[in-house]
Amino acid sequence: MAFPEVRMRRLRKTEALRRLVRETTLTIDDLVMPLFIVPGHGVVNPVKRMPGVSQLSVDQAVEECRRIADLGIPAVILFGIPQYKDATGSSAWREDGVVQEATRAIKSAVPALAVITDVCLCEYTNHGHCGVVVGDDVDNDATLELLAKEAVSHARAGADVVAPSDMMDGRVVAIREALDAEGFEHVPILSYAAKFASAFYGPFREAAQSTPSFGDRRTYQMDPANGNEALREVELDLEEGADIVMVKPASFYLDIVWRVKETFACPVAAYQVSGEYAMIQSLIQAGAVDEKRAIMESLVAIRRAGADFVLTYFATRVAPWLRDVAS
Repeated sequence: MAFPEVRMRRLRKTEALRRLVRETTLTIDDLVMPLFIVPGHGVVNPVKRMPGVSQLSVDQAVEECRRIADLGIPAVILFGIPQYKDATGSSAWREDGVVQEATRAIKSAVPALAVITDVCLCEYTNHGHCGVVVGDDVDNDATLELLAKEAVSHARAGADVVAPSDMMDGRVVAIREALDAEGFEHVPILSYAAKFASAFYGPFREAAQSTPSFGDRRTYQMDPANGNEALREVELDLEEGADIVMVKPASFYLDIVWRVKETFACPVAAYQVSGEYAMIQSLIQAGAVDEKRAIMESLVAIRRAGADFVLTYFATRVAPWLRDVAS
């Protein structure tokens, strides 16, 4: 049958009808809020290139997490900026490190909120790379033990999930074995499995103070041109014990999100990264797009592609809109 018998617009006539046939939904349960943790007390440092985002000391992060939990957002992911950086990133696994202290404080104050911790060395090294540098390159195998130590320290502090983002080969199995050996076999691994060497990380590197002092990260992060390689990365991480896999960035890699979900039918996360956030913010501030519609459309697209949940700096802004709809 064809027009005029078939009229696709019939089911678009009212909002009620559109809701009844809507294929993709976005709920508060689909959101994770990233937080940047710094030393000190009472610290709220706005990130210049990410309007609405700030670095927070542990006490301020706890208060923000109370608000996040009150909004109904189920999880946060923590990134740490230490007081001291060195060649190996040794502050990353200190028991009194900023992420470890924040994790303990948040889990004490808001126990129902899931705390995910980013496991990487770039914020902690004085060269800004994600592992041990030998010559002018990152030594993959020498880095694995350090990542495992960091993950165990996060689990010991009470992290609900650890999330390696370094893109070293073999990091998932190294972390899994270390966690299990320390009695943390119940702690899941959210692997940044398909993390691309994207131009859209710039504002994050300001927020996390992790810009490389030389070179770039293209010897370990993925070439943006490669899709099949992303599937191989995901498959390997799942074989090594990853419980959830992530695609990063999100908006420019929706095809990868879709292919991963269709191929592996496993839990898939997607990270709407700092550059995506800043780009949408710029359009909003210029009056070029409607704020609510633009943000919601960007997140629904990521969910439609197959992401089970989205890490997004818009989480706290979106949550009240979603709550109003639900009520």
